[in-house]
Amino acid sequence: MKILANDGISAGGKKTLEDNGFEVITTKVAQEQVANYINNNSITALLVRSATKVRKDIIDNCPNLKIIGRGGVGMDNIDVEYARKKGIEVINTPAASSDSVAELVFAHLFSGVRFLYDANRLMPLEGDTNFAELKKAYASGSELRGKTLGIIGFGRIGRAVARMALGLGMHVIVSGEESGTEDVRIDFYNGQFINIKFPSASNETILKTSDFISVHVPAQKGYLISTNEFKLMKDGLGIINTARGGVIEEVALIEALDSGKVAFAGLDVFEEEPKPAIQVLMHPKISLTPHIGAATLEAQDRIGTELAEQIIKHLKKS
Repeated sequence: MKILANDGISAGGKKTLEDNGFEVITTKVAQEQVANYINNNSITALLVRSATKVRKDIIDNCPNLKIIGRGGVGMDNIDVEYARKKGIEVINTPAASSDSVAELVFAHLFSGVRFLYDANRLMPLEGDTNFAELKKAYASGSELRGKTLGIIGFGRIGRAVARMALGLGMHVIVSGEESGTEDVRIDFYNGQFINIKFPSASNETILKTSDFISVHVPAQKGYLISTNEFKLMKDGLGIINTARGGVIEEVALIEALDSGKVAFAGLDVFEEEPKPAIQVLMHPKISLTPHIGAATLEAQDRIGTELAEQIIKHLKKS
C-alpha cells in the first residue's frame, strides 16, 4: 500500500512504515493536484501537516483513500467529520509536540522580558556605534520568577507550559472552573513524579490578574481576545500566541502595544498565513516566529513515528 506524506515525514516514521511493507512517497504535490495524484498513484493514506488542506473536494474525489493523518494537534485544515462520515479514518498526534510548543512559549517570554526581539534587530545596525545607549535601553528587563502566568486553554500543550512555568518559580493560573483546581503530573528524569494542583479560573479572571498570558485553544469562529479583552488586562502585560491565527485580533493587539497596555507580544501564528500583515511583521514590540511550534527534530521524529504506528494499526487490521 502507498502513503503520500505530502508535507513530509520524519526519517524514523518513514522507516517504520517501510519496514512494515508500505511505500512512502514524499513528493510535494501542489494543493490543486492532490486528488489527481492520489487517484493516479493508488494512494491509501494521505499524511499532512498544516500546509495541505483536505477539504470535501479531495474527500469526494478520492474513493480509495482510507486514512488522513495530521502530523500535529489541530485539524482545522481537514474536514474531519465529513471524512469520517465517508468512512475515512482521520488521525493526528496530539501529544507528540506538546513540549516543543511549550518551549517556544518560553523562548518568546524570555525574548519579551529581556527585549531580545528588539535587541536582535538593532544590535546589528547600531551595536558598534550606539552600544552604550542600547545597553541603557535594555537595562530594565524583568524576571519570570514570581510572576503570574495565565494559561487560556488547558489541554496537553497548556499543561506542558504549566509544568515548565512551575520550574521557573512562576505562579500559574489556568482556564477552568472559577476557584477550582486542575491536576498535572510532573515527571522527572529519574522516573519519579509528583502531582501538582494548579488553580483554575474563568478567562475573565485570567485576563485581569495575569502578568503574562499564553493562549492554547483550537481555531475559533471569532476572536477570543480583542479590544474588550485587552481593556481587562493589567497594564504592561506580555501575551503569547502559539495556538492558531485569528485567536487574537491583530489590529486590537497592535493598538494595545502602541498604547503601552501590552508591553510585548510573541506570535508564532497569524491571521493571514502564509502572508502575515506587514504591520505585525514590522512592529518593534513583537517577537516573531513562522509557525514553528512543533518544528523540532525531536517532535518531528515523535510525530512521524506515532503516525506510522497508527497507520500500521488501522491498515493491517483492515
